[in-house]
Amino acid sequence: MTTGGRVLVVDDERSFCETLALVLGRRGFTVEWTTDPADALERTHDADLDVVLTDLDMRNMNGLELCERVVARRPEVPVVVITAFGSLDTAIGAIRAGAYDFLTKPIETEALVVALERAVRHRRLQAEVRRLRAAVEASTRFGNLLGASTAMRAVYDVLERVADSDSTVLVTGESGTGKEMVARALHERGRRRQGPFVAVNCSAMPETLLESELFGHVRGAFTDARAPRTGLFLQANGGTLLLDEIGDMPLSLQPKLLRALQERLVRPLGADREIPFDARIVATTNRHLRALIEEQRFREDLYFRVNVIHIEMPPLRARGGDVLLLAQHFIDVHAARAGKTVHGLAPAAAERLLAYSWPGNVRELQNCIERAVALTRTERILVDDLPETVRQYRRSHVLVASDDPSELVTLAEVERRYVLRVLEAVGGNKSKAAETLGIGRKTLYRKLEEWGESAGGEGA
Repeated sequence: MTTGGRVLVVDDERSFCETLALVLGRRGFTVEWTTDPADALERTHDADLDVVLTDLDMRNMNGLELCERVVARRPEVPVVVITAFGSLDTAIGAIRAGAYDFLTKPIETEALVVALERAVRHRRLQAEVRRLRAAVEASTRFGNLLGASTAMRAVYDVLERVADSDSTVLVTGESGTGKEMVARALHERGRRRQGPFVAVNCSAMPETLLESELFGHVRGAFTDARAPRTGLFLQANGGTLLLDEIGDMPLSLQPKLLRALQERLVRPLGADREIPFDARIVATTNRHLRALIEEQRFREDLYFRVNVIHIEMPPLRARGGDVLLLAQHFIDVHAARAGKTVHGLAPAAAERLLAYSWPGNVRELQNCIERAVALTRTERILVDDLPETVRQYRRSHVLVASDDPSELVTLAEVERRYVLRVLEAVGGNKSKAAETLGIGRKTLYRKLEEWGESAGGEGA
């Protein structure tokens, strides 16, 4: 029983087209035909076709040229080429032109029907694959966030529920986990999506400049204030204001920020009155705010004001197979930019990506894949295309699975290995490592210095 399908027959002999239309119509196909290849090309532009059946030897445009142009315009529509000359060179030419199949005259009805049924099934299978891919992508995305892990689905669930809310959101997580993307996703999926999205990095500018950026100033407020400036709170009216890396905001500026958030009013520098603003506030940080509060470097009342809704972005090492999902996405993006044909990862390379701890999280993975796409000489990324840190990575082990006394280690060595393992697990964030270990940050720094390990700076 035929699968049916919509077929466009192209041949410059009218009688041949009419005969094929009659024969194929009896076998369940819906047939259109034309004797003009240019007309056929126009029909493929908008028509909902399952397959094009074209003769090879035609006036004005031969079947190979028509095939090439149809494939270029509608690559999802298979083309079957018919010719009276069944040479190997002709067959190779048809395949190179992108033909799905190749038949020689005189055509046997059964062979033609089988070829067309195969082409129709191929077309419909491609459509189903695209539909499934779209469904999978929709189920693994929230805005530009991508991931299908349990950890990310929990994030999507919270985002979905609070997208239309005006409540302040605090997004925490290690550097490179996508905190700003969360803020943008909230804005784009919320009722303020038509308004502006305004972002400021609280750690990227000195205190006086940050205050002017946030609240604005009037003319003459300070030496260089030759013209008034509208602050970011007011620029974000009707939209969303992202306070990126709020944990690095100067302590002296925090009371003014707290008042603005509580009263929904801002006073520009040098102004004698306050101005109301209407913007949703999203704050992000990779710092441990509780630890900063204990050190009197972050106000507790400001913490409670920004932490109305808390979203913790999981580190990449806690997202399982999302590593490969994201890697494939980055391969597609960077291969297209580079104009290279790179389809995916070799199995051994995929294993290395899954084994690595990704201290730089999604940002590090993207850089890794961009490098690999640039270096690879094949259509699959190989282990040798990956950075050395990923190729040579070995997880640290705390326990020694041996009864041989010569292989056992001292308690001090066990402590050293465990501390380093915890530090690795939190992506190098000293504050989080100290909290997990139940020791002070200064104690952690001292131990690292004793062991000859780099203590680094505050935070990640």
